[in-house]
Amino acid sequence: MQQRSRVLGGTLAGVLAAVGLATFAPWSSQATPPGDKTVTATLFEWKYADVARACTDQLGPAGYGYVEVSPASEHIQGDQWWTSYQPVSYKIAGRLGDRNAFASMVGACHGAGVKVLADAVVNHMSAGSGTGTGGTQYTKYNYPGYYQDQDFHSCRRPISHYGDRNDVQNCELVGLADLDTGSDYVRTTIAKYLDDLRSLGVDGFRVDAAKHISATDLAAIKGKMKDPGYWVQEVIYGAGEAVQPDEYTGIGDVDEFRYGTHLKSAFQGGNIAQLKSVADGKLSGEKARTFVDNWDTERNGSTLTYKDGAAYTLANVFMLASPYGSPNVYSGYTWTDKDAGPPASGSSGWTGEHAKQEITGMVGFRNAVGAAELTDWWDNGGSAIAFGRGKAGFVVINNGDGELHQTFATSLPGGTYCNVVAAAPASCDGHTVAVGADGKAQLTVPAKSAVALHITR
Repeated sequence: MQQRSRVLGGTLAGVLAAVGLATFAPWSSQATPPGDKTVTATLFEWKYADVARACTDQLGPAGYGYVEVSPASEHIQGDQWWTSYQPVSYKIAGRLGDRNAFASMVGACHGAGVKVLADAVVNHMSAGSGTGTGGTQYTKYNYPGYYQDQDFHSCRRPISHYGDRNDVQNCELVGLADLDTGSDYVRTTIAKYLDDLRSLGVDGFRVDAAKHISATDLAAIKGKMKDPGYWVQEVIYGAGEAVQPDEYTGIGDVDEFRYGTHLKSAFQGGNIAQLKSVADGKLSGEKARTFVDNWDTERNGSTLTYKDGAAYTLANVFMLASPYGSPNVYSGYTWTDKDAGPPASGSSGWTGEHAKQEITGMVGFRNAVGAAELTDWWDNGGSAIAFGRGKAGFVVINNGDGELHQTFATSLPGGTYCNVVAAAPASCDGHTVAVGADGKAQLTVPAKSAVALHITR
C-alpha cells in the first residue's frame, strides 16, 4: 500500500542488537529469492483460480520463478482495488477466492515450477465499520476473534509528519486502524496468520506497508514464525525521512522504489545512457527487488506505466537484462479511474504484461545469464545502450525515434542466436542474429525496440 514517505536513522543491526535479535534470531534473511529462477510476476487483483491457470499456461513455461498474488484475507466490501488492503479478519474470504481456491492455486503453481508470494497486510486493519466479504461484523477497533481496542496504537489520527519516526510507525496510514505491533499478542496473531499461509504452501511474503512497522517489531513477528520463508518488504524511500529502507535489509529483501523512478527519468528524459550507473545511490543489489511500476506508482505518476507503451516495455527489458536486483514484472489492468477495481475474469482490460513476448523472452534471458557480470557496455550518449552479461548474453535497447545501425563487440561465442525480444527460440524464423568468431554482431535495431541474445543452458 502506497504511503507518502519521508526518514533518518539507525541501522537494523543496531536495533536488533538492542533487543537481542542480532545474533540469536531463529531465522536468517535471504538475499534475493532462493532458487535458480528469480523473476517474479505480480498478477495484481487476479482471482486465485486465474492465477493457477496462468502459472500452468504462462508463468511456468516462460521460466518465472515466483508469482505474487494480492492479499489473502477477508476485507471490507466495495468494488475499489484498495478494499483488498483493508482486512477485517485473517480468513481467506475475499473477492479473489476462498481458502480452497487459494490452496488449489498454490498447488497448481508449484506443479508448474512457480513459487508463490502472498501480499500480507499486517500493519493495519480497516478505517470504518460494517460487514466484511466473509460475513465478519467489525468496527474500526474491534475485529471479533482477532483484535480489540487495546490491540491498536494509541495515536488515533492520520500520519502527518514523515520526519517523525513515532508518527510514521504509530499513527494511522490514511486513517487505517494501526495495529500495536509492539504487543506480544498482536505479534503472535500476525505470526499465526502468516504460518497458516505457509501451511498452505506459500513460499514467502510481500509485507505491505512495512515502513509503518518498526524493524524491531517486524523482526519479532518473523521470529515467532515456525518457518518464515522468503520476505520482501514495502519500504518507500524518502529523502530526509525518519524511516529508511536499509533499516529492513536484515529482515529480508526490500522493494527499491528509487529504481522505478530512475527508469522513468531515463526513458522519458531521452538519456538511457545514464542507466550504466543504475545501482548508484540505491540498496545493495543483493537486497533490492526491482520493478518498473506497481499498482500504487502507476496511479501516482512516479513511474512509467502501461500507458507509456514502447518505453514501458523497453524499461522492463532493461530491468530483466541488468544484473542489479531481483526483477518483479507487474501485470495489472487498464484504468481511467484510479480507484477502479479489476475487470471480470476472462474479459478485456487486463494488460497481460507478464505474457508478452518481449517480457517472456527476457525472463528466459535472465535465467540463461544467471549471475554473469555486466560486460561490453556501449552507449551513444543518449537514446541507445548495449551491454553483455559475460559470455552468456547480450542486449541492445534503442529508445530513439530512428533505426540504430551498429556493429557491436560482444563476449558471446560465435554462432547463430535468436532475438528473444521478437520470438521464442523454438520458432525463431526471421529473427536470428549471427555473431562472428570474433564476438562481433552487426545489428539493425528498429526505433523503440530491442535485441537480446543468450546462450542456451
